[in-house]
Amino acid sequence: MKISKPLHVFLGLWLAVLAGRAPAAEGVVYQGSGGPGRGKHIVFLAGDEEYRSEEGLPMLAQILAARHGFKCTVLFAINPADGTIDPLTLTNMPGMAALDAADLCVMGLRFRELPDAQMKHFVDYLNAGRPIIALRTSTHAFKYEVNKASPYAKYDWHSTVWPGGFGRQVLGETWVAHHGNHGRESTRGVIHEAFKGHPVLRGVADLWGPTDVYAITQLPADAQVLVWGQVLTGMKPEDPPVAGPKNSPMMPLVWIRNYTGENGRTAKVLTTTMGAAVDLENEGLRRLLINAAYWAVGLEKKIPRRANAACVGEYQPSWFGYGKFKPGRKPRDLAWPH
Repeated sequence: MKISKPLHVFLGLWLAVLAGRAPAAEGVVYQGSGGPGRGKHIVFLAGDEEYRSEEGLPMLAQILAARHGFKCTVLFAINPADGTIDPLTLTNMPGMAALDAADLCVMGLRFRELPDAQMKHFVDYLNAGRPIIALRTSTHAFKYEVNKASPYAKYDWHSTVWPGGFGRQVLGETWVAHHGNHGRESTRGVIHEAFKGHPVLRGVADLWGPTDVYAITQLPADAQVLVWGQVLTGMKPEDPPVAGPKNSPMMPLVWIRNYTGENGRTAKVLTTTMGAAVDLENEGLRRLLINAAYWAVGLEKKIPRRANAACVGEYQPSWFGYGKFKPGRKPRDLAWPH
């Protein structure tokens, strides 16, 4: 799918944020010049082997910077041997210190085992009571196989010390299973009628993605399900729902809750089991996540009636799957203009 804008619109957006669109020493920064998000800093963590967060999160960051005024820093899994973006490198995400001054963390992680010095920035951020938006495999963001003596080993997705690890304790659920048939049954988002007036859902419609519904079985009582995941019979948005128990009841697809960290400070959390790069071709999902960013940083009263969710330039994401990332790219290759 190709999403593009007229040349004069592209040039206008480019000039508006050119000064801040530059590669960071570690990661890439997109700096908005004006808008409701001005003065707020969002840090994106892109590191999963399957769902192309290294493509989807920079696109989302560009929208939030160019169209809404946020400063956005995107960090990646980096191969230390050559400095390239490599989702298969599970143990290195340089630049985590950016979280120290961040207002929001948006994460698309899977089975990371970061060095303690990097992980400390994430844990300190969380315990400071600052908000998180978590996508797809972030329910199982961490997996400690080598450094089991780490003070952060309890964040492991199947921790018994901290049952369910980061996913269950912070987000509300860890990895359980595919509920829809992976790669064969896509997902329709059904807005929960009780929360249709929630600011995160303002202007949101037609939620659909080709990735499947995840099984969510142990959400805590304080979680509010904003959107349910309806399993479809095929991989097109017009396909009908699957009949039978897969949709009776439907699984949570987007939910919010609060997490109180070790310092007693409480953070806003929004989780969705959607979020693959190809899911983000859906305008409704992009708008929901844009709204969520406003909500998370306390700007819910400034959420537009229908937030601008148009991609900046072209967006042609890779299909999900292992080993399908684009090799040889460095963060600077994603700087604007590119």
